Amino acid sequence: MSEKKEVNSIGGIRHDVSLLTEYDVYLFKQGSHARLYDKLGAHLTTAADKTKGTYFAVWAPNAKYIAVVGDFNSWDAGAHPLAARQDDSGIWEGFIPGLAKGTLYKFHISSNTDKYTANKGDPFAYFWEQPPATSPVVWELDYKWGDKDWMKKRKDKNSLNAPISIYEIHLGSWQRKSENADDWLSYREAAPELAEYCKRLGFTHVEFLPITEHPFGGSWGYQTTGYFAPTSRFGTPQDFMYLVDYLHQNDIGVIIDWVPSHFPGDEHGLVYYDGTCLYEHADPKKGFHPDWTSYIFNYGRNEVRAFLLSSAIFWLDKYHIDMIRVDAVASMLYLDYSRKEGGWIPNQFGGRENLEAISFLKQMNEEIYKSFPDVQTIAEESTAWPMVSRPAYVGGLGFGMKWNMGWMHDTLLYMSKDPVYRKYHHSELTFSMLYAFTENYVLPLSHDEVVHGKGSLVNKMPGDDWRRFANLRLLLSYQFNHPGKKLLFMGGEFAQFVEWNHDRNLNWELTQWERHSGIQLMVSDLNRIYRKEPALHYYDFDPKGFEWIDCNDWEQSILGFIRKGPGKYDRILVVLNYTPEPRQGYRVGVPIAGFWEEVFNSDAKEYGGSGIGNAGGMETENCSWHGHDQLLMLTLPPLGAVVFKAREPEEDENGNNVENAEDNDAANT
Repeated sequence: MSEKKEVNSIGGIRHDVSLLTEYDVYLFKQGSHARLYDKLGAHLTTAADKTKGTYFAVWAPNAKYIAVVGDFNSWDAGAHPLAARQDDSGIWEGFIPGLAKGTLYKFHISSNTDKYTANKGDPFAYFWEQPPATSPVVWELDYKWGDKDWMKKRKDKNSLNAPISIYEIHLGSWQRKSENADDWLSYREAAPELAEYCKRLGFTHVEFLPITEHPFGGSWGYQTTGYFAPTSRFGTPQDFMYLVDYLHQNDIGVIIDWVPSHFPGDEHGLVYYDGTCLYEHADPKKGFHPDWTSYIFNYGRNEVRAFLLSSAIFWLDKYHIDMIRVDAVASMLYLDYSRKEGGWIPNQFGGRENLEAISFLKQMNEEIYKSFPDVQTIAEESTAWPMVSRPAYVGGLGFGMKWNMGWMHDTLLYMSKDPVYRKYHHSELTFSMLYAFTENYVLPLSHDEVVHGKGSLVNKMPGDDWRRFANLRLLLSYQFNHPGKKLLFMGGEFAQFVEWNHDRNLNWELTQWERHSGIQLMVSDLNRIYRKEPALHYYDFDPKGFEWIDCNDWEQSILGFIRKGPGKYDRILVVLNYTPEPRQGYRVGVPIAGFWEEVFNSDAKEYGGSGIGNAGGMETENCSWHGHDQLLMLTLPPLGAVVFKAREPEEDENGNNVENAEDNDAANT
């Protein structure tokens, strides 16, 4: 903790102070209260008689006794008992005079059932002790933000027509001060380092693996206990605000992973909270996740919906988060997810769909976009569930975007094959365009693909070192030019050799070698072109922005397509050669006559390639090819991608093409 606890005289508990109104209770019981974090939990406040202290409120309808215990009363369960509200809300509350910021506390709960007694954490705590300690800390969220300019323009930055290139990181292993355990950068130390790096490489957004408080570091944050607290491993809530603020002031958006799909079984957490299955389903066929040995929220319980809804809104409201990526949506949608026959309970119609979870997701997205129309929600949904990123009012789930897991798996499977066999798997590349515009897709090369024995990105590639690096350059070039927003997990941008280990630093020392720094430089250039050219981002989610030139050259393992922007000459030609054989005089039909500038070549020497290319561009020839009346004769580098931009011709004051006029004059002469 960076701040010292104030020392006040602690008085006996009072029950004449409450932050809750009847309307709050009504919304809570209805499941539509979206800002419970202002009402439940621990709040520094002042009573009507000017007495300062801390107000506590906790939902535990099946408790027979609750007391606040902590370092201020030697954890004495008899010293400061809460009182149950007389409104059937199940909420217990009380005010402790003199209790100040920095105080450790828990709720001592005795249940009406099973003689259950435990010291539980506060589900709404703003701050927790650093793990493995498990106590919440009385805290407040005061902070002077400096990101006014960003907040004014973030609607445009987060627009579906904007370039969105996401750098996904795990803060504890992105950079460390040493390889010693827990010697990671704090939120404040990481801020300038991360902002400078993202600006240098051209990423528009940073996505943090869950920063919500979690007891087990090996879960990477996906086993959440503190749904309203950034992990104290890296500092205080204000320190995390500083990190977000710093990134915003450097024109970088912030995305957090959020996990409403399950929670761990640690006793101080949500599980069996008041001696009953309060937050989770009582039946393990609906309430326990067999793969993750964790507990599943009861989405049909109104108070649980309000809890999760408030958590999602909290990060947007208090921390200025720009997007929320919702983890494991598929596990929420299907009652039989990862369950054997007979191991699940059908819905009321006999189906496998979790109707309560579906209803909650729609409600959550509607509330988010109503309250914060300039943010986005992103679903990690791995099945073919329809209309995930379509509004709820037309039958969708209401997300703004969805991870394209199919593209990721098909592409990595294809790229892992020796080029001699790739022609037999050509459809693994072209298949994505059959469904590319059915959702608003993000193309992820994520953390899940570089752990648990899967190997790093570069080590998924076949062949010797030269071919592996060329293949990685080709993979990243394909990703950045394919329709959809982009996401790359840390380490992939400089070809980290070993797979990701959450307990170790990235191998930054590799960037002193040209082939690794070359990948970094190439990612920077890909981001620059992606951001600069409307053709590469404006119609990411619209079929009018894409045209196949040739998707059928399976024999040579070559793809060619055009990306289109809103302007007449916003045309980008992309040709990819998935074999190690250079192709001379490769014919490509294009729709615009004139000079096409080679704006990118993944085989450039500065990237570590062989330097085979097209000398900066070429003029078209009048010849019908691929359904167009203009032809380019290209040189395709080995295992390489080339990208061309149509040059807009000069026009006179009457809007006539100057070059054509000059050609006509010469012909007449």
